[in-house]
Amino acid sequence: QVQLVESGGGLVQPGGSLTLSCVVSTASGSVSSLGMGWYRQAPGTQRDLVAHISARASTDYAGAVKGRFTISRDNAKNTVYLQMNDLKLEDTAVYYCNRWPVPDFRSWGQGTQVTVSS
Repeated sequence: QVQLVESGGGLVQPGGSLTLSCVVSTASGSVSSLGMGWYRQAPGTQRDLVAHISARASTDYAGAVKGRFTISRDNAKNTVYLQMNDLKLEDTAVYYCNRWPVPDFRSWGQGTQVTVSS
C-alpha cells in the first residue's frame, strides 16, 4: 500500500496553468519502480485516468489533455507532477494520483480541486 498526498490545485481562468504535485510514500521508501497516474473526477462522473508515467518514465495521456498536460516524476523526491497548461472549463475536477496501471483502491488520497472558471 502507498500513501498519496496531492496538492497544487486552485482556481484558474481558462487558458491558465497549474502544476499539481503528488508525494508518494511506500513501505520500501522508493517510488522508482512504480508506474503512477493522475486521475480526475468531475461531479456526477466516474474517475478517469488523465495521464500516466511508467517506472521507465514513458508517458501517455488521455486524448482530451494531450498536448496540454505533462506528467513527470522526481524519484529522489518521491513526487509525481502534473503540469497543466491551457486549462479549459471541462478540466474542472478533483485530481488524484495513484498507481498505474492498476490503482491501489486502499490508497486514494483527498485529491486536489482544480476549478477553471472565468
